[in-house]
Amino acid sequence: MRILITGGAGYIGSHTAVALLDRGHDVTIVDDLSNSSSIAIQRIAQITGRAPVFHELDARDEEALDRVFADSSPDAVIHFAGLKAVGESVAEPLRYYSHNLDATFALLRVMEAHDVRRLVFSSSATLYGGGQEPPYAEEDGPFSSTNPYGQSKAMLERILTDIAAADPRWSIAVLRYFNPIGAHPSGLIGEDPNGIPNNLAPYISQVAVGRLPEVTVFGDDYETPDGTGERDYIHVDDLAAGHVAALSRIAEHRGVRTWNLGTGVPTSVLALIGAFEEAVGAPIPRRVGPRRGGDLARAWADVSRARAELGWKATRSVADMARDSWRWQTMNPNGFSSAAPPV
Repeated sequence: MRILITGGAGYIGSHTAVALLDRGHDVTIVDDLSNSSSIAIQRIAQITGRAPVFHELDARDEEALDRVFADSSPDAVIHFAGLKAVGESVAEPLRYYSHNLDATFALLRVMEAHDVRRLVFSSSATLYGGGQEPPYAEEDGPFSSTNPYGQSKAMLERILTDIAAADPRWSIAVLRYFNPIGAHPSGLIGEDPNGIPNNLAPYISQVAVGRLPEVTVFGDDYETPDGTGERDYIHVDDLAAGHVAALSRIAEHRGVRTWNLGTGVPTSVLALIGAFEEAVGAPIPRRVGPRRGGDLARAWADVSRARAELGWKATRSVADMARDSWRWQTMNPNGFSSAAPPV
């Protein structure tokens, strides 16, 4: 198939592009590079031996997006583009709602204009936690995130459901990610956040490589085996494989369907730090701080639907995630900015 990926130069997008190219699909990437690097496009080609077509543009630019569709004639779209930092969304809610909704509206209008109605939508497990108990199943609700980022995803899920109900030609996969970490085993692509990382795994990596002084463990008095919060960490390559499986599903089925992508296994903050220490071969400086407001003690996925309907399951361990993350970090100590300039 010919697949267009919005936000395809980003962390999850780049790994998904590799998975698609490795399986023989043709890939076109659009990305404004506001939270990614064009070097990722070069690395995708280096890994796969096939270069994706790349257009630097903002997904909210409907005219530019229309030209890309005219040139590439995609069979399906994977939509990653959007703002995604939870804390930033609390500080800048108007920017988050406007950006994430407008980008999706522009994309949907262009898709309709070009009669492209197969879509894989990047959603989030931040929709869960409003009174539900883990493991979280797709039908658990109500979905009312505690932050504007998650609320924007909840709104867009509702909009996609209404669109599919109004027009039965649509085939839409909604994928709720849990906590993606890890990197491609080549060490050529991985997570490269702007500024101080918002997520735990890249923060641990940057402490281990000497860019940050220590990891703060926010609370060690939760009702969990070691007192620290538990999350469902999934290797980014397993997550990418989930997108490939979802594309196959929507090629054969109409309507909208939601799947969790996680391992179904909780891992504590201390256990994750321990896995990184094993990968690094040295202790990682850390201290215990107070709990953060809004943090849940425990959150992990019920992944039975994805296994039954997509034939997909996560296969990589937390040790694999830590090892691949550390390989990426040591090969790219300053992220993509470590790369030598092109000759």
